Amino acid sequence: MKIAMVGSGYVGLVSGACFADFGHDVVCIDKDQGKIDRLHDGIMPIYEPGLDALVESNVKAGRLSFTTSLAEGIKDAAAIFIAVGTPSRRGDGHADLSFVYAVANEIGESLSNDAVVVTKSTVPVGTGDEVERILKESGTSHRFSVVSNPEFLREGAAIGDFKRPDRIVIGAEDDFGRDVMREVYRPLFLNESPILFTSRRTSELIKYAANAFLATKITFINEMADLCEKVGANVQDVSRGIGMDNRIGPKFLHAGPGYGGSCFPKDTLALLKTAEDYDSPTRIIEAVVKVNDSRKRAMGRKVLDALGGGDDARGKKVALLGLTFKPNTDDMRDSPAIAVAQTLTDAGVEVSAFDPEGMEQAKPLMPAVTMCDDPYAAIKDADVVVIVTEWDAFRALDLSRVKDFAKAPVLVDLRNIYNPEDVRAAGFSYASIGRD
Repeated sequence: MKIAMVGSGYVGLVSGACFADFGHDVVCIDKDQGKIDRLHDGIMPIYEPGLDALVESNVKAGRLSFTTSLAEGIKDAAAIFIAVGTPSRRGDGHADLSFVYAVANEIGESLSNDAVVVTKSTVPVGTGDEVERILKESGTSHRFSVVSNPEFLREGAAIGDFKRPDRIVIGAEDDFGRDVMREVYRPLFLNESPILFTSRRTSELIKYAANAFLATKITFINEMADLCEKVGANVQDVSRGIGMDNRIGPKFLHAGPGYGGSCFPKDTLALLKTAEDYDSPTRIIEAVVKVNDSRKRAMGRKVLDALGGGDDARGKKVALLGLTFKPNTDDMRDSPAIAVAQTLTDAGVEVSAFDPEGMEQAKPLMPAVTMCDDPYAAIKDADVVVIVTEWDAFRALDLSRVKDFAKAPVLVDLRNIYNPEDVRAAGFSYASIGRD
């Protein structure tokens, strides 16, 4: 089967490469000539473990190719996936669907055979209806079906998530769409991956509901962490204690500086706007968004407290270890590190930082932060060392070397990756999240 993937960003490139690895003939399409040229040269536009090797092997096998021409790319394709960005729209926070609709219009004008048009991008309820209207108004004489097929990929683990999914959700309104999508996912169906067929609008809402629920779990345990600090409890034990309940589960119950990334912030906002448009308030999600936004600055204040607070912090130096919103990605979108760094620089604190993959993306977002070549260079002469992102590289720091490089042995662990007793035994003043 030939598949066209319109959009060669995170979702489009990972999905396209994985479909090609299943044996499909995949063309990834993007208007950015520079990006396509780099892909032809084997240079990935994003950092995702294993993606470069997956792309290279499927290009060599002749199953994966790249083009800037949509008309050329979708020719003879049985399934055409729309995987372009849907960022939060300035002013109201709603998902910006201009890219999706522009692609739909171009597909309608270029369609040369019967095909299923699949929205892979995260889109609000009703987007598929509008895509269908656009295609009809294009005047195409070819049969088409518009299907919703949301992605559930975790950055840093996307290839595994695609090949071994918890579920595949397909929202289709006719047998043509369902039959083609069964063939698209036949390799996973043979491996007994659960496939859920729903209506198109239901599928669109599932994606938002899933992300909103996970964001709620993160925010809930962060508030429990704050309470643990007040009452002298241990949030990690609380997480384990409630996570053992099968109705709750242990995932997304790790206290930290708040969620960020490409999905949770924009998707919770988009869900709020959809609920508002349909006069169906989602008060829990409203609270989640508000609490998460305030938490990031609160983590900056936690670091200021470790510096002595107030005027005592001014002129001191802090080393931030980890800048991306999570490990194993170079994604800086809505990373807690941005708010932490801003809080510190606003207070007159000098900030240095190191991240294994995210510093190029971080530089324009943190102009006042000095980027360093390794963690110990960032730590040199620091009054406080802060772990913001739990990269493996920071899980086994040489604490004696940290003491030698830092001005003061003070560690603030915003991800709870160290044992408090071990760090204190090494001579450090140590603060973490929701623990003594």
